[in-house]
Amino acid sequence: MADALKKLFKSKKHGHTSQTLAADLNPLPDRSASATPVGAMDTFFISHGSPMTPLVEVEAKDFWRGWQKFMPNKPKAILAISAHWHTRYPSVNSVVKNETIHDFYGFPAQLYKLKYNAPGAPDLAARITELLKGAGFSSVCVDSKRGLDHGAWVPLYLMYPNADVPVCQLSVQLDADGKHHYKLGKALAPLTREGVLIIGSGSATHNLRTLSSRHDDTKPAAWALEFDNWLNNSLTNGRFDEVIQFEEKAPHAKTAWTAHPTPDHFLPLLVALGAAGDGAKAERIHTSWMNGTLSMASFAFRSSSS
Repeated sequence: MADALKKLFKSKKHGHTSQTLAADLNPLPDRSASATPVGAMDTFFISHGSPMTPLVEVEAKDFWRGWQKFMPNKPKAILAISAHWHTRYPSVNSVVKNETIHDFYGFPAQLYKLKYNAPGAPDLAARITELLKGAGFSSVCVDSKRGLDHGAWVPLYLMYPNADVPVCQLSVQLDADGKHHYKLGKALAPLTREGVLIIGSGSATHNLRTLSSRHDDTKPAAWALEFDNWLNNSLTNGRFDEVIQFEEKAPHAKTAWTAHPTPDHFLPLLVALGAAGDGAKAERIHTSWMNGTLSMASFAFRSSSS
């Protein structure tokens, strides 16, 4: 199991798809002045863990199955910011129907048979492009071929098992810092009032070199627990600047046993946090562990205007 997790990679088939500007796509039709106003939805950060989660019995699986506790009403669409899509510029996928990307190898054959072909959300892709360009992100691209990688479909497979909610993905930029991703989120805040559920999908801790071989190893290493506690305390006490600058402020950010050797699994949290807007409140809604050092901590971010 640990060896397979350490071999996770971005599928070559989906890593270099054609990208086109989205200016010609239609915006979401329900944001007009005549639309019924709604309160801002919470935004969320989900630790998605191993691709094996749908097939094994771990605590996070029950958390995802009980998602209606946190979101009793079905959203109009879902925006998933996945740790497993890296692009130079912010990019969204725009498809009629999402393909299931199995962007990993070395796992049991049963895992590759799982499909999550939720509808795409081209209108949402256009709206995201509009919002990001309006916030100063001059280069925003749309990928007309990409489906959902496991950072998106693995948790959604259990959260929305009918696959009947349109899903759009947004990429992260590994050469950009935390402030960039927090700003991305702030630009997307209007979506929380337009029926869109925003989910950042990554991992509270993510060092594949340190994983144990057992997915049910729930006793975390001391360094992982320290980082996890720091993250929870910083978020729930409103020390968001520390979280945005996590590579400088967090424990174990510059050591051989770092909780995030690369930032990809942390950056989706910052987008979700930014999308909740100024004055947001954070709440940890789940905590558990897999493979010894993989924190499955998940958070809700509540807008001050909810």
